[in-house]
Amino acid sequence: MSSNQARTLADVAVELDARRFGRPAQGWRRKLYIVIFESDTPAGLLFDQLLLVAILASVTVVMIDSTIEASSPYHSVLGGLEWFFTVLFTIEYIARLLCVDRPLRYGRSFFGIVDLISFLPTYLAVLVPELHALIDVRVLRMLRVFRILKLTKYLAEYQLLGAALRDSRRKIAVFLSAVLMVVVTLGTVIYDALKDVLGYL
Repeated sequence: MSSNQARTLADVAVELDARRFGRPAQGWRRKLYIVIFESDTPAGLLFDQLLLVAILASVTVVMIDSTIEASSPYHSVLGGLEWFFTVLFTIEYIARLLCVDRPLRYGRSFFGIVDLISFLPTYLAVLVPELHALIDVRVLRMLRVFRILKLTKYLAEYQLLGAALRDSRRKIAVFLSAVLMVVVTLGTVIYDALKDVLGYL
């Protein structure tokens, strides 16, 4: 797939988001929309890169915090970082809702829900401490990495892989069916053999 074709597909993806969520016609909301939702602009690309770094750093903080004791001197530092990322993702979520014409539609979308549950458990844990364990749900925020990496330079490889899997779906189905039959047959034989041996003993 050529770079022009990949660029066209990326433009189509951007346009689909614009039709689904509503792109503001003008003003500060239009500028904010371009930065947040359109990765083909320098500002949009920088925003996506910074967001990716923040997501990776946030997940790293959650992972490290889950391995240390509450009495550790680093616990308070990690707790502060946790709240920093929570506030950061909250601001980002609100900005996404503000810059689209149909915020409820974005809020009900897959990535809208993922964005919401990436920071909501931190606030809920203040009222119900037992819910603090749900903060690990922030790992789902990593799913946005795939959204961010759906840029022009990665889109060609993604489309090529998808086409290869589609073209080979029958061969893959036959292979998996054969493996399943072998597993079931061998499992039955082993089960019967062990049952006879154990019954004999």
